[in-house]
Amino acid sequence: METPSPSQGYTLRKASATDAAMIRRIISEVRINPTGLNWERFILAVDHANSIIGCGQIKPHSDGSFELASIAVLPEWRGKGVARAIIEHLLEHHPGRLYLTCRAQLGPLYQKFGFRLVKTADMPKYFKRVSGLINLLPRLRHQPDQLLVMKNN
Repeated sequence: METPSPSQGYTLRKASATDAAMIRRIISEVRINPTGLNWERFILAVDHANSIIGCGQIKPHSDGSFELASIAVLPEWRGKGVARAIIEHLLEHHPGRLYLTCRAQLGPLYQKFGFRLVKTADMPKYFKRVSGLINLLPRLRHQPDQLLVMKNN
């Protein structure tokens, strides 16, 4: 597996069963969707002490679609290329159409990787089903942030 240089302070590796609890903790800490966290699908960024500093996965859905999901980086490691390295690795190892959901303010980040906003009519069944729900929740909590559904290719 190609990984960033250790001189950058981190490397990438596949997750193992012993990483499952830490993956759940990071996902909870950054407040993203905690469903479908199967450690076997995760790529991890780890520091020189092998501590997990970021993660991401490709999540399959029952309608045959695949999602770039669970991209999370600990706050002290943000801005150092960790998320970019995880995303690039996942895209390289899973060519083809991928979807994702993200907070509206993260849309420009994912556009750099070729993702574009998807109209509801063009979404696979899974994303149609959840898009209404995920955009209803912020309104119920009186938060202005909207969640986007995007796809590449």
